[in-house]
Amino acid sequence: MLEAHHIAKDFGPVRVLDDISLTLEKGEVHALLGENGAGKSTLMKILSGYLSPSGGTLKLDGQNVGFRRSRDAEAQGVVLIHQEINLADDLTVEENIFLGVEQHRGPFVRGREMRERAAEVLRELETPIDPRTRVGRLSVSQKQMVEIAKAITRDVRVLLMDEPTDVLTGRETEVLFKLIRRLKAQGVTVVYISHKLEEVAEVSDRVSVLRDGRLVTTQPTRELSQDEMANLMVGRELSDMYPPKRPPGTEVVFTAEDVSVPGWAENISFELRRGEVLGFAGLVGAGRTELFEGILGLRKKTGTLTRNGRPLTIGTLRDAVAAGIAYVSEDRKGKGLVTEMALRPNLTLLALKKYADPFINRKLEAEALAGAVRDFSIRVPNLSAKVSSLSGGNQQKLVLAKIMEVSPDILVLDEPTRGIDVGTKRQIYFFVQKLLDEGKACVLISSELPEIVGLCHRVVVMRSGVQMGILEGDDINENEIVRYATGLKRSDRPGKPKGTPDAARA
Repeated sequence: MLEAHHIAKDFGPVRVLDDISLTLEKGEVHALLGENGAGKSTLMKILSGYLSPSGGTLKLDGQNVGFRRSRDAEAQGVVLIHQEINLADDLTVEENIFLGVEQHRGPFVRGREMRERAAEVLRELETPIDPRTRVGRLSVSQKQMVEIAKAITRDVRVLLMDEPTDVLTGRETEVLFKLIRRLKAQGVTVVYISHKLEEVAEVSDRVSVLRDGRLVTTQPTRELSQDEMANLMVGRELSDMYPPKRPPGTEVVFTAEDVSVPGWAENISFELRRGEVLGFAGLVGAGRTELFEGILGLRKKTGTLTRNGRPLTIGTLRDAVAAGIAYVSEDRKGKGLVTEMALRPNLTLLALKKYADPFINRKLEAEALAGAVRDFSIRVPNLSAKVSSLSGGNQQKLVLAKIMEVSPDILVLDEPTRGIDVGTKRQIYFFVQKLLDEGKACVLISSELPEIVGLCHRVVVMRSGVQMGILEGDDINENEIVRYATGLKRSDRPGKPKGTPDAARA
């Protein structure tokens, strides 16, 4: 269906793709794996006309093609669903779905027909959204389903998906997989990028692995275990994914009592101990992120906070930083970094007082950046590059380096490994352990249950803004967490979960 021959791509003096040759067969699901920065997204953008190759050729149905822009590729049935949501918030769902390919009758837009078609596709995706709703009012997962709806309304022959399930719920992921299988049966070729190796094993026919801009191998999926996929991605044996859990201290460094965030969380209480990773688990919409946005001064809240046994008032994020508490947002591009700025000001932005007396000391900032790149293994084209030139995993490492500039004692990590390859995940896990060894404490909000189980000493489980229980010891396992997260169980006393809620609570 689509072939890439000896594709190369240079950004200035840096070669990010080198001699990539790939054949995508009709009606197959072809997974593309690699660490962050391996070149996966760049290759997808070349296949779909968003970027032009520096060398090599593309063939569609055996004929040479040269996509000058993405619209040329879409006209021939090659459609990309971006990793980053690419919708206009001020337009409606139906306007986004047909943006650039509006249906006309003479000079008039056929609004009713487009609305009916949009509603039909959304029903097919089991996404009950009114097509007239403005996209800005949707949740992140709903926006991703609109992106998918937008793609399949085109006359698609090759569908390229870059991390499509990163923000989807389990049910939405199942719906997407049903769609992929239906498209495959219709002869559509699907290229699927994901760091979730269990998804790759379930949905793909063949796997291609990129490493440092080069193609390492293409093999049938059934011939590779998930461990073998991971080892091919990083180029080495990957064992001991999580550091060994060491017992935390007994000193309580932070407490929250009866904290409520209107509309999101109600009467949440917990304590955090020195040297501990306290996990927050729950389904999408459980209110975990909003709870901590309230605690850290980003939303209105009620309740009582203490720090090292003393009352603590946090009205703004600046107050939290002053109390030694730092927050890594789940939205690294929207809230963690200024992507169109260079690396240096992003690194020092939160701790600017360290580098200004009263004017900014550029030399000191440059030294800090060189140290962060070294200490956090951030792969950058050069030290003057923009943040937008970094892969997702390297952006996340820059966020961590930025946060550590304020020397926090407590670190709140919200979905710290979303969209990150297995090798970088391991780096982050061992970074967390290093912080614990230094006597710091960590809160981990994550939708990845293996991550919660592998790192956390205790786990607070939330459901629809309600605290269902706090799990410890052998109770920290995926089955038990899911039972609390879905309402099948609820603890009468947090920290000592037992019993099953009555039917009303369930």
